[in-house]
Amino acid sequence: MTSGKPLYVHLGAHRTGTSSFQMMLAENCDVLRAAGYDVAYPGRDDIPHGDLRLRLPQPRNTGKWEATFLPGATKELARHATADTHAMILSEENIPGKMIHFPNGQFYPAAEKRLHVLAAAAGAPVLRAVLVVRDYAGLYISAYRKRAEDNPSPPFAEGRQNMLKMDRGWPDLVRLVFKHLGVQELVVIEYGRRGRSVDMAGMLVPDLADVSLVEPARRMNHSATDAAMIELQKRYHAGEKLARGDWQQIIAEHRDDRASYGVSEFSKRQKRILDGRYAEHLDEIAAMPAVMLLR
Repeated sequence: MTSGKPLYVHLGAHRTGTSSFQMMLAENCDVLRAAGYDVAYPGRDDIPHGDLRLRLPQPRNTGKWEATFLPGATKELARHATADTHAMILSEENIPGKMIHFPNGQFYPAAEKRLHVLAAAAGAPVLRAVLVVRDYAGLYISAYRKRAEDNPSPPFAEGRQNMLKMDRGWPDLVRLVFKHLGVQELVVIEYGRRGRSVDMAGMLVPDLADVSLVEPARRMNHSATDAAMIELQKRYHAGEKLARGDWQQIIAEHRDDRASYGVSEFSKRQKRILDGRYAEHLDEIAAMPAVMLLR
C-alpha cells in the first residue's frame, strides 16, 4: 500500500543546510499538519520528532531495489501518511545518495535507482522539489570533514585527484530528478542563496506563503578545526572507538585553535578548475525547462 499522497520533496543535498530546514519543519509541524500536510524527516543532528527511516539502495545492491528496498520504502512513506491531510512534505538529504563515494570520483552513483524507488514507493505525483547545490570544492571538503569527525578516514589528498575528475555533477542529478520523480517543478538553490528556512518552505510549497511559520533559532554548529581533525584521526587510526559525546568533546577542546594544518585543501589551480566547472554547470541548469534557479 502506498502513501497515496502527492509529495513536496526537499532533496537536500548533503552539507547544504538540510538540518536547519528540518529544524524548521520540527518547530512548525503542528501548524503544517493543521494546514493539511504530513511532514516526514529523519532525526539526524538531534532534530526533534524526526523518525523517517527511508532506506534506499546503495551501488552494491541496486539489483535488489524491487525485492528489498521498494517494499520497505513504500511502508515507510505510508507510515507517515494520515487520513486528514492532502499532501506530504518530505525532507531527506540522503535521497541522492551518500558522500562516501566522492573520494572515489563518483557523484551519487546510485542516485538513479534511489530516485526510482522513491517514486515507485510514493505512488503519487511529486508536485515540486527543492535541491540546494554547493560549489564542488566546498562540497567535497565539507563532506570529507563531516565524515572524518566520527570515522577513520584516509588523508584528503588521497582522493583529491578523483574528486577533480568526478564522473558527473549537479546537472546530471537534476536530469535524474526529472526522469524518475516526474517532478512538475524543480527549484534549485545555490547554497549561498538559501536564506531563511521558512522562505525555502514557501519555495517548496507555494501555498505555505499564507501560513505563518516560525524560523527556528540559529543553532551553533561547531565544526571541527584542523587541530581537532588531527587529534580525532590519530585516535581512530589507533583503534579507539569514540562515542558521540567523546568526539564532540574533542572538537570542543580544539575549537580555539583556528590554524590551518592542511587537513583538507585543494591547490589554487585545482580550486579554479572546480569553480569553473561549477559555474558552467549552473549555466547548464539555468537553461533547463521547468527549473527555477536561484544563484
